Parts: sequence; structure tokens; C-alpha cells
Amino acid sequence: MTPPLDRLRALRADGGLAAAYHEVPGLLAGLLDDADPARRTADLYRAGRLLAGAGPEAVLRHHPDTPVLTVAITGQSTVAELVDPLTAELARHGLLLRPVLGDFGGYLRDLTDPAGPVHPAAPDLALCLLDAETVFAEVLTPWQPEDVAAAADRVLGRLAGLVAEYRRISAGTLVLNTVPLLRTHSHQLVDHRSRARLGAVWREFNAGLLRLAEEHPSLVVIDLDPLVADGPPAHDPRLAAYAKARLSAPLLAAYAREIGHLARALRGRTRKCLVLDLDHTLWDGVLAEDGPDGVAAAGTLRGEAFGGFQRHVRQLASQGVLLAVSSKNDRAQVLRTLREHPDLVLREPDFVRVNADWSDKAAHLLDIADRLGLAPDALVFADDSPAERARVRHGAPGVAVLPLDDEPALHPVRLLADGWFDVPRLTEEDRDRTAQYRTEGERRRLREGSGSLAEFLAELGVTVEIAPPRPHEYPRLAQLTQRTNQFNLTGLRLQPAEPALLAADPERLLLAVQSADRFGPNGLVGALLGRRTEDRLLLENVWLSCRVLTRGIEQACLAALLAHAAATGLRAVDARYRPTARNLRARDFYPALGFTEIAREGDQVYYRHDLTERPHAPGHIRLDLRVEGAAHA
Repeated sequence: MTPPLDRLRALRADGGLAAAYHEVPGLLAGLLDDADPARRTADLYRAGRLLAGAGPEAVLRHHPDTPVLTVAITGQSTVAELVDPLTAELARHGLLLRPVLGDFGGYLRDLTDPAGPVHPAAPDLALCLLDAETVFAEVLTPWQPEDVAAAADRVLGRLAGLVAEYRRISAGTLVLNTVPLLRTHSHQLVDHRSRARLGAVWREFNAGLLRLAEEHPSLVVIDLDPLVADGPPAHDPRLAAYAKARLSAPLLAAYAREIGHLARALRGRTRKCLVLDLDHTLWDGVLAEDGPDGVAAAGTLRGEAFGGFQRHVRQLASQGVLLAVSSKNDRAQVLRTLREHPDLVLREPDFVRVNADWSDKAAHLLDIADRLGLAPDALVFADDSPAERARVRHGAPGVAVLPLDDEPALHPVRLLADGWFDVPRLTEEDRDRTAQYRTEGERRRLREGSGSLAEFLAELGVTVEIAPPRPHEYPRLAQLTQRTNQFNLTGLRLQPAEPALLAADPERLLLAVQSADRFGPNGLVGALLGRRTEDRLLLENVWLSCRVLTRGIEQACLAALLAHAAATGLRAVDARYRPTARNLRARDFYPALGFTEIAREGDQVYYRHDLTERPHAPGHIRLDLRVEGAAHA
């Protein structure tokens, strides 16, 4: 097999890199399997340089549906070195980087001046790289810890103002970072008491940065301490002195990986379900050969390591990551072990689906995705067998494959390395997700026991409430738009700060959709976004979670909105559909509700409803529209 970098070089030399961009995520995944961190970092830079040379416009000519992320990069010192690893990290997740570089040391102007280099580009992400010089540039020599404390307070205040101003003029996400304290600063102090005081001052400054993220929904602060703890040096003295590049190349590569996880989440590509093998993955031993008494997740050195891995998995599950099993074992024996084995941290109720038999694991994964109403690219599969991983890559494309091996102590490292389940902000719906999907099993059983779809829907007892979102719902609403793919009529995704801005705009209409049924609440499952004009409403987008599709909720929402538009004197409702790789099932949604096509522009279709013959909400739904001027159901 051709090494990944050689393949990239060959494609670049032949001028075929843009056309073969669909190969890139797999090639880069191979690069990151390298166990040598120094070689991995160097290869990542080389790959990014090759990919950056192709240019996003060339890729889009061949793959027009590839998501593009405009990223502004600015900071205290030289930041251009971030472009190559960030290009590669975004490419790993199927994203294209369009970088916008700020001026050297000009981050304050870059991020607050509407006419500067950053804001005209309307960046999705703005990365403001901070380093020790951000503070020490304001400290005169000689200095004491108290001088650094005063400078740190001034800088923190300035950054708080920067964040507030950036939020005022941009809906994009701003990223800051904590700053490592360098030995070349701490050891300029010769007494240990002063060093301890400087350490406390520095940690208070970083804590202040981290707390800013609690106050501003559009701010993310990347903590560099855990990255430095994994081994990359914080800086290279030569590059810092001669190139004013004050964060080392390995640290920038690790930072780029974190930004890749964030970008993936903002583009709706967060994974939702972790599918686990059992033998040598969740426990030590082979169940079919050793029996339940012969497998271990405690009591031995290796067993304890597997138990530690289970605790890591359970921690993820407590935050909304769905768990499932794909195992080549006897199902009855697996269930008995999950219920009764004394070592296990994870039990049968922790899993929303257990597929245990002797069939192909790719088929297992496709079945799990189907049962949960997810696309295969919402799954992460962890297995210690290279052969099984290869079969899944071939038979279930889109599933992220997590390579484990015979060293269980490294399972948690590999599980967490790629941030597959990262989200900008956790919501209560996230924490309740496992319970929601378990309840979904009860709905499925009702459906399978019903004589027809109409009978099932009548027995389900669906209720729908449509109302402006309340402030505490803004994070969940933004997350919904980022994660919804199948019923997202234009592919639009809202940044974390946007729901509050849209709700406050008198010319916009933002509505949240809540649903419930006989089995309990589904929570916030949809949203509608419109723009008011004098005589009509432009419906800019509709989102609905795949969990509640085919229950008539989407039709009920539009029927209520059209009735409200007519009751308030509007002459028409206009709407737009833009196809994406995942929303093709919704392409006939507007025509089915009486909208007429009025124009096409590229692949986009524009519709209009004149409000004369409006659709009715499905009879099985009890609807409550809570919009100013609307009659309550």
C-alpha cells in the first residue's frame, strides 16, 4: 500500500489532488496512527502544506458540497505556522480551510475593527493565539511577581473587552487559549517563594481566561495545559527569538487538532454513538473461550486497566454519548455477563443496542444506525482487531474507526484523542439522551405492534408546541441546528451566539419546536427561522431532529405557520430549499404543502405559498402555537 504522504505528493504532482479530495480523510487518518509524535507532527505539517497548495476553490470545482470553514488567525506573535496543520486537521474531517491571517501582533485591531482584515471575510471561527509575551510585553525589567500580576490584570480586562466587542460585531465563534508559563520566565526569579507567587499569579490569569467562556456563549477557550502535559514543548527558543513564533510547532499541531474537533462540531459532524467490541476491548479475555468467569475488568493488572477504560466510557455516556455493542459472541451469554459479572462498570441498561451474534460487524453497525435513526457517520467503532476494523471501514463507510490494540492502559488515550463527541456547550437534552433513545425503543415496539402507520400515530398521542425560544434554550437550539442534517432545508447552521441575536431582532422570526407523546417529552426537536417584510414572510430555514421525523410534526409546524401568516395579514410566505449531501429526502417538503416553485438559482429552489388554500395540521397532533397574534390551539 502506498504511504499516505507519498499518495498526497503524487496527487499534487499530477494535478489531481483537488479531484481526489474525497480520499484525503482516509489518508490523513493513516498518518495519525503513527506512534511517534515527532514524526506524526512533521507529517501533519507536510500534508497540510500539500493540501493548502490545492486551494479550496479548486476542490469545490470537483466537490461542490464540501463544507468550507473561513478561519481568521491572529495573535500576539507570528501565527502563519498554524495554517498547515490546521489545513490537515480540517481535511481529516472533510472540511476545507479558507484562512484569513491578521497582522503581526495586531490581534486587538484585527478582532475589533469592522474594516480590518478579519471582519469583511465573515469568519466562522476567529483564533486569537495568546502566548507569554501577551503579558510580559507589558512588564519592565527588572520585575517582581507583583508587576506581572498588575500586567496580567490589565491584559485580562482588555481581553474581556475584546470578547464583548467581537460578539457585538460578529456572530462567529471566537477562540482564545490559556498561556503556558515558561521556565525562562519563572527562573529569572532566584528564590522559590517568588517563583511560587509568580506561579499563582499566572494560574489566576489563566483561570480568568477560562471563566470568560462561562460569560460569553460565542467564546471558546482552549486550555493548553493538558496539551503541554502530553509532551510537546511550549516553545522553541530559536523560533521565538528569530521568527517571533512563540508557540512551538508540536504545540500548534496539538492546538490545530483541538480546533479541528471544534470545527467539526460547529459543522454538525459531532458523533453521537460509541459502538464497542467486548473481548479485549471492554474486558480482558474471550467470552466464547473463557466463559463469563474467565473474563475480567478488575482484580488483575490488565483487568484493572479494562475497568479504567469502562469508567472513561461511562463518563462520556453521562454526557449524552450513546453506547452500543457489536460483538461476535453468543447473545444470551453476552447479556448474562453484562447483567451479572461482578467486575463490570458498564451494565446492560447503559447500552441502547446490543448486537451480539456471529454475523458481520459492518452489518451490526448499519443495523445500530438504522435502529437509532442515525446515519452511519454518527457512529464511532472501537475494536482491538485490525481485521474487524478493516471490514468495517469497507462495509460501513462513514463510521469512524477507533484503533485499539493489546495494551488496555492506552484505550482511554485513543478513545479521547480525537474528540469525536465534542460539543461547544453541553445541554440538559444531551444528558438525557440515553434515556430518550431507550424510550425510543418503546415507541418502536408500539409501531411494530400497530396495524398501520395511522394507527400508530393515533396511539402515540403527539403534542407540539411552537413558541419563541426562551434564553435558557438558546444553547440547545444552536446545537440542534449544528447537528441536524436530514431535515435541514438549506444546510444552515447557527453559531452559539446567533439564537440570542436573532430572537432580539424585530425583523426576524425564530421559533422553537417542542414535542411530547404518551411516552414522555422529546424536548426541543425543531426550529423555524424567518424574516419579516411588509407583506410577506421569508422562511429562511426549517430544522427537525431525525428522532421525530415521519410523525407529522414538520407538516404541523408549517400548517401552523401558514395559518398564522394569513391571520396577521401577510400576502404570501416564501421559502428556499438548497440540497445538501444529507437532506435530499426533504426536497419535496414545500411542494407537498402547496408551495409553488418561483425561481431557481444554481442548485437552490425558491418557493411561494399564496396562503389561499392552506394545508391542515395532521389530525393526530395536538398543536399549540404561542406566537404573538396567534390563537392558541
